[in-house]
Amino acid sequence: MGLEPNENKDHYITKFESMLKTDDVYFFDAEDFEGIIHYYLNIGKVALGKKAIKIGLQQHPNAIELKLLQVEVLVFEDQFEAAERLLNKLETLDPNNEEIFIQRANILSKKDDHQGAVNMLYQALQVADDCLDIYSLLGMEYLFMDDFEKAKLNFTKCLLHDETDYSALYNVIYCYEFLEDFDGAIVFLNDYLERNPYCEVAWHQLGKMYLNKELLKEALTAFDFAIISEDTFLGAYFEKGRVLEKLGNYNEAIESYQTTLTLDDPTSHAYLRIGKCHEKLGNDDLAKYYYYHTVHEDPLLDKGWLAITEFYTKKKKYQKAKKYINKAINIDSENALYWKKSAIIYLALNDLNEADFAFKQAVELGNYELDTWLEWAWVLQALKDLDSAEKVLQQGMEFYPESPEIHYHLSGLYLKTQRPSLAKENLLTALQLNPQKAVFFKEKFPEFTHVKWISEMVSKNRKASN
Repeated sequence: MGLEPNENKDHYITKFESMLKTDDVYFFDAEDFEGIIHYYLNIGKVALGKKAIKIGLQQHPNAIELKLLQVEVLVFEDQFEAAERLLNKLETLDPNNEEIFIQRANILSKKDDHQGAVNMLYQALQVADDCLDIYSLLGMEYLFMDDFEKAKLNFTKCLLHDETDYSALYNVIYCYEFLEDFDGAIVFLNDYLERNPYCEVAWHQLGKMYLNKELLKEALTAFDFAIISEDTFLGAYFEKGRVLEKLGNYNEAIESYQTTLTLDDPTSHAYLRIGKCHEKLGNDDLAKYYYYHTVHEDPLLDKGWLAITEFYTKKKKYQKAKKYINKAINIDSENALYWKKSAIIYLALNDLNEADFAFKQAVELGNYELDTWLEWAWVLQALKDLDSAEKVLQQGMEFYPESPEIHYHLSGLYLKTQRPSLAKENLLTALQLNPQKAVFFKEKFPEFTHVKWISEMVSKNRKASN
């Protein structure tokens, strides 16, 4: 039994702490000790909780609930053998106490025996008067086992016992999301809202489900109802802003994001979204202002540095863009997108060696987009490393075997390295895949476009495709 946050609680806590500071000994009822112990455990002061247990058992040596709290602390500290010994003694005294089964389940769970924990919790259900906490624990154990259907079922049972259990509500929706059953989540939430029409949490979650299905108008309505239900609901204003952005209503989106800044301390994410909206409206000075506020508020938000990078890249101010993409990379050096952005910027600056290095990093981190292979190959070609350019294109062909651009490029490389048979083979393949893209070959290898067999092959395939 936890103490309620009232004067009575304060009185007992003050009295207990006064006793610890003096040689006086005060007497408390066993239930008072339970409340004191719960108080300290709930706020993370385990040492004081243990002191309260020790003194409580000195005054009430037969109090089973205090001994169960002692078990709880032993389990928390991974002292499983001591906890099991105490539980065995308690079970002989009170074999139908559901807390004994719950603590045994807790031990099994911490040992990663989640099925054993589930079995123990079902035993607890057989003897429990109040099953709410047990259903919640069952739901968590099924989550550990990735059994989202059974987890959802148990969290739903929690809601049947207490519809204001928002923790259970979030967990039910988490299960629907993981199962990608957005339609099921929408049906569930609408049914829940029929009974709880002013539940801002449910409206907020419903909006997110509609957003997952790109049902933007429905999402907007749901977030509006969340705000009507609780007009200081920061999350609902933020999500509403996202929907308005997607709908192209940038001024309204800015207004919604601005509201979040008045409800709580400003967040970097809100500044970032406001900056994006201003950029889309063509308000470049305001966009820049909010982007810089983003990284000032949170210097470790790499997306903020990326936004500034992209802002300057669009303006073709590549030196500034280079400075800011490096800041993003310093925060997240494992992000393939950032390395690719870096490569493109260095390429624009004609710093080919740095571009080569950045493309290499991007690919090693998993960026296999077609233009990555093509651009990297052009960089290597410009560095006169034709052998590496060829290897890059062949590697790219493993991902895009029917890319005419790769075959056109390989054809040009084979011509440069005086391997005409391979050049013909690849040029023919490229023309068969897409003869209209022969302009790609002409732009990249103008020195070969007047070679007789090449012009004849291109002409013949173009006619055949018309």
